[in-house]
Amino acid sequence: MSKKWIFPLIILGFAIILNNGCKKNDSSYNPSGSMGKTTLDRTIVPDEVLAIPTVKINDPANFAKYGYGSWHYGPGLPCQKRLDLVPAGYDFASVTHASKLLRFFTITDIHITDKESTAQAIFFAPFAGENGISCYSPLMLYTTQVFNATVKTINDLHKQDPFDLGLSIGDMANSTQYNELRWFIDIMDGQPITPSSGVQKTGTMFPYQEPFTAVGLDKTIPWYATLGNHDHFWMGSKPVNAKLRKAFVGDSILQVGNLFTDADALNKSTFSTGTLDGSTPYGTIFGSGVVADMGTIPTVSPDQNRHSLTIPDFIKEFSNTTTFPVGHGFIENDPANVSGASYSFIPKSNLPLKIIVLDDTQDDSEAPYEEGFYGHGELTADRYNWLMAQLKAGQEAGQLMIISAHIPIGVAAVGTPMDWKPVLPGYSSEKDLIRQLKLFPNLILWVAGHRHLNNVTAFPSADPAHPEFGFWEVETKSIREFPEQFRTFDIVRNSDNTISIVTTDVDADMEDGSLAAIGRSYAIASNQIYGLKGTPLETGSVSYNAELIKQLTPAMQEKIKKY
Repeated sequence: MSKKWIFPLIILGFAIILNNGCKKNDSSYNPSGSMGKTTLDRTIVPDEVLAIPTVKINDPANFAKYGYGSWHYGPGLPCQKRLDLVPAGYDFASVTHASKLLRFFTITDIHITDKESTAQAIFFAPFAGENGISCYSPLMLYTTQVFNATVKTINDLHKQDPFDLGLSIGDMANSTQYNELRWFIDIMDGQPITPSSGVQKTGTMFPYQEPFTAVGLDKTIPWYATLGNHDHFWMGSKPVNAKLRKAFVGDSILQVGNLFTDADALNKSTFSTGTLDGSTPYGTIFGSGVVADMGTIPTVSPDQNRHSLTIPDFIKEFSNTTTFPVGHGFIENDPANVSGASYSFIPKSNLPLKIIVLDDTQDDSEAPYEEGFYGHGELTADRYNWLMAQLKAGQEAGQLMIISAHIPIGVAAVGTPMDWKPVLPGYSSEKDLIRQLKLFPNLILWVAGHRHLNNVTAFPSADPAHPEFGFWEVETKSIREFPEQFRTFDIVRNSDNTISIVTTDVDADMEDGSLAAIGRSYAIASNQIYGLKGTPLETGSVSYNAELIKQLTPAMQEKIKKY
């Protein structure tokens, strides 16, 4: 081919991509292909299990025998064009994409798990209903391998269409442990991983325990971290007290009271929470039960690398890395940083866009809600004031703004376990905080995790004559639970100087028979056995791809048209 045709063809290809919005990575559905595909191309469809559950969740050896965990590829999902934030009658059909401003990915709720930890909540899985999957799932054996496959898939997509950055939106560790966070960072860095703790019995190293070298995130992609509730609360639910700190590193399995009915459960010793035996092929549960009925409770190998991290410890660990930027957004020992684990940054020096990384988890010193758990959204007075100052400064500087926070906003009814805690002075309710966020028309997007859903929520302006006073929220699925997805985002300027946020779910590419693929099978089986069909939310909770339109102020339209 003559070289003189190459540049025009590149321009033509770019124009086709932009005008198609959510795009497939090839022109046809190809179930046999793998690298760099998204849910626009194909979806993972669990095979139907016709019988009622005939196997227990702790019996993965028999999952396949009874039809649990098998799956096949299905066709891709459409890209839903959402016009919730623009005036009625808006003619999007005549609008084309003019330029791509920013491309990034989100990963969240990875829950890297030390399966042999002495401080888990395995005993409570049968009593927690659908939430039992957070207490125990055999996928716990494979969290490092599944995450490594996820990073490899991100790299594959980066080769096709480069990312400007990545956002990790919290719950990187499952339960505050140092070794869990180190495995997460070391997988991102491409370091050797030994996915076990304690002393392994000679000659009983099963494949899920074998050391491996992680693929590592492409070092041309900067990535930034967000604090999650599991990163600083035990099991994401309780402040770490002296008893827990001792249990993490010791040889005795944690004993507690009834977590669901007793606010003082951590100071009781009624139930032994259990752990997994890494010297068995399927990680047999042991040491779980009612203490009074158990007799001698077995001990485990102690390990100082299981120690619990405080928030300052957590932040400090991100400076021990080989990927960029050092600290991954967190600033150590900054006397001006009253926001703790919150910060902001400009991803591209030539683009008027700011990303605000917000710690919206409950404070360790706060009282829990009535149910006794610390999984609610909250801004302390310092964090609230910091956020408002960031939004005001971004508005005055003419910057588009994205908030990255672990816990979503405006997705739960008042008084439910997902409702936000009010903070006065500041905001009197979650509804009041949303009203205040709408005062900043340059806020275009809030990205979140926490709920393990792929939901999209519109927060329209209260004034139909000024639709720019509204923003979008996009949640990303957990990598620990099926469908174990991450998201891509393309921020695009349209020909009429509106903004399109094009967001796409991606399943990690896993080789048949690999440890990661076993993890996927266990994740599917866990959903089937726990009865998790996917909450019937408006936008779907399993997978959802969308192009989200956002109108800008006249001043921002004038500014953004130069880009």
